[in-house]
Amino acid sequence: MCSMVNNFNNPGEQIQNSETKGRLREQAQNQNMKKHSLWSLEYKQELTSPLCIAAAQGFTDCLLYLLEHGAHPNLNAGGKAALHEACSNGNTECAELLLEHGANPNQLTEDGLAPLHLCRTPQSLRCAKALVRHGANVDLPTEEEEDTPLLTAARHGLLHHAQLFLRYGANINHTSSSGETALGAACLEAQQKLGEDQNEGHLQVCRLLLSYGANVNLADNEQRTPLHKAARNVQISLVQRLLDHGADINAIDYNGCSPLSNVLQNAILRQEWQPDIVVQTLLNHGSIKVWPKALLKVLAACAAAPKTVEILFNSYTLVPVTYKWVEAIPEDIFK
Repeated sequence: MCSMVNNFNNPGEQIQNSETKGRLREQAQNQNMKKHSLWSLEYKQELTSPLCIAAAQGFTDCLLYLLEHGAHPNLNAGGKAALHEACSNGNTECAELLLEHGANPNQLTEDGLAPLHLCRTPQSLRCAKALVRHGANVDLPTEEEEDTPLLTAARHGLLHHAQLFLRYGANINHTSSSGETALGAACLEAQQKLGEDQNEGHLQVCRLLLSYGANVNLADNEQRTPLHKAARNVQISLVQRLLDHGADINAIDYNGCSPLSNVLQNAILRQEWQPDIVVQTLLNHGSIKVWPKALLKVLAACAAAPKTVEILFNSYTLVPVTYKWVEAIPEDIFK
């Protein structure tokens, strides 16, 4: 220790090799980096297994080799088993191979999802068929949200998946932890413009569910019915079909909104979806109108959607007009 002190005090014994100094400095920097990495917020190491990798990539021959040499089909490495990986990626041959070697069709991931819950794309239909053939529970809920495979299929607009689950006896009116039903989920995600063939999956699922007798008035935890959701998304075909099946046109949610109110709230955002037709349809079926004294607020919110405003205001025999109406209309719209 004394010799070290003497070295620093003696200018004649300073380190002469600048390269050595550079190396020492670099080592110190590397050591600091290692210390910082211990507290890194990006922890990228993930656990997996050769079986999971083969199933995820669709390497059927490799998967078979591993299974024949003792790989456990239900090993839950990193929170997922190989069957989960196969279904997530739509690798049907791998899924069937795993099921034939004893994979559990109802095994849950670390997040509480069964293989059927992971069949979320059209390409995964054959995986879903293989799972139900091997005894997968079509009413098994996820651990947290309590979504069933049917509800998951409805949310993603997967008509053929929904048909499959219903054929195997799925509970059509199951409610999740948020009170959501398959019909409500499909209505919530429906995004089809009038006269458009694209994005029709959710509408097709709704038709299917209604044909199987889905309860059209089951509300979620916010008291929103399927009609609230279809109206908010300005889905005229869906609104009409729900009304034809007895939807309560004047149901009120926890925010005090009716389906008509939901259309008006989105009228400006979706003018090209023709909200005026949805408003007219709801009024024709007996929707409660907006309180006359609240029409000023409607005008302020919907002034940029004049067709919608016109349809609504024409439904009144008398409208109390004041000078405040001019103030409520944005200047650019008023011009």
